[in-house]
Amino acid sequence: MENSKSRWYSQLYVQVLIGIVIGAAIGYLQPQFGAKLQPFADGFIKLIKMLLAPIIFGTVVVGIAKMGSIKEVGRIGVKALLYFEILSTIALVIGLIVVNLVKPGEGMNINAGTLDGSAISKYSQAASEQGGTIDFFLNIIPHTFLGAFSNGVMLQVILLSVLMGVALVQMGETSKPLINTIDLFLQGLFKIVAMVMRLAPLGAGAGMAFTIGKYGIGTLLSLGQLLVALYVTTLIFIVVVLGAVARWSGMPLMLFLRYFKDEILITLGTCSTEAVLPRMMVKLEKLGCKKSVVGMVLPTGYTFNADGTCIYLTMAAIFIAQATNTPLTFMDQMILLGVFLLTSKGSAGVAGAGFVTLAATLTTIHSIPLVGLVLLLGIDRFLNEARAVTNLIGNGIGTLAIAKWDNSFDVAACEREIAAMKHEKASRKALMARESKS
Repeated sequence: MENSKSRWYSQLYVQVLIGIVIGAAIGYLQPQFGAKLQPFADGFIKLIKMLLAPIIFGTVVVGIAKMGSIKEVGRIGVKALLYFEILSTIALVIGLIVVNLVKPGEGMNINAGTLDGSAISKYSQAASEQGGTIDFFLNIIPHTFLGAFSNGVMLQVILLSVLMGVALVQMGETSKPLINTIDLFLQGLFKIVAMVMRLAPLGAGAGMAFTIGKYGIGTLLSLGQLLVALYVTTLIFIVVVLGAVARWSGMPLMLFLRYFKDEILITLGTCSTEAVLPRMMVKLEKLGCKKSVVGMVLPTGYTFNADGTCIYLTMAAIFIAQATNTPLTFMDQMILLGVFLLTSKGSAGVAGAGFVTLAATLTTIHSIPLVGLVLLLGIDRFLNEARAVTNLIGNGIGTLAIAKWDNSFDVAACEREIAAMKHEKASRKALMARESKS
């Protein structure tokens, strides 16, 4: 009897893809009903998010404790931050170049004074509450130990994880029972993640139904030039920049995309990279990345390495300026680029965070009218799909690259995992061929 796991329709990516197609059809044919399905997508994301803080804490603590070296922690941290800054800068510059070449907002001739800013009031309020650079760094420190977990602030959890891991290293042999207990607890959490992921097709389908149902296909057509420009730009960034990094890391881009196809499709449907963070961590470890590297680099990258969001920020800001006939000198754009280098580090892996980051930046830079954000409201969900998928791929490849750079990447393990993936694919094809003949 054939193993049910080998059947094509039992694969998660197939189920998620079917869910996305059905969701898109519901949103198009029954837009009012589709718009009401958002709670199902939100519920799926919340189920995953409730597990993120303890999973990140456990992974980082166990990884650092098993390193046995505090210097190794610092070395990985410095390499990660350097990599994040370089890739973020490249993404911002590419977005800036493309939007100046394509000019998607040129010719719209919109008078900013006639736009109704009430629709973006909640975003501008959220942007004003973000504070400046000093507040950003102070907010990394939680008010209480448990407060970091109850609030779900990723950087606070990482800080506590690193401190606990370093403390356990200094304790030496006496810390082993606690390390083993945390490791066992972590395995239990991943079992819960596996159960929750069975709802991924429902979450992705509901998210797509909401997007199409609420904003409609007509919205896409009205601002289609910007939408196409962003999607093409993110595709170029993935293929050229991230493709080169992936090849250097020892895993060609197409193999990477095939290996993480489930996570990419879920992110596309839910517009949230946080929904797949636990699975990404498990699969990167299976690929041969050291547990400590995955635990430190991947969650930190969700805040500091949002490549898709960086592309979006420069393209969206210049688009608003072009659409409202707001002149920007070369120096104005360079200042904007410099500010985005800082503000982009505050964007999280949740849906819509990039829009709030853009609002926060335009609030501090008065050369571009903040009310111009109204132009993006209708298509932001569609733009979010592109930037979320790019963020996910960028952080996955970034973790591989840093592991390779730090000599913490097991090439043999990666080759075994890829071989297993190819064998599974061949088995499914053979089964489908036999079923079609019968």
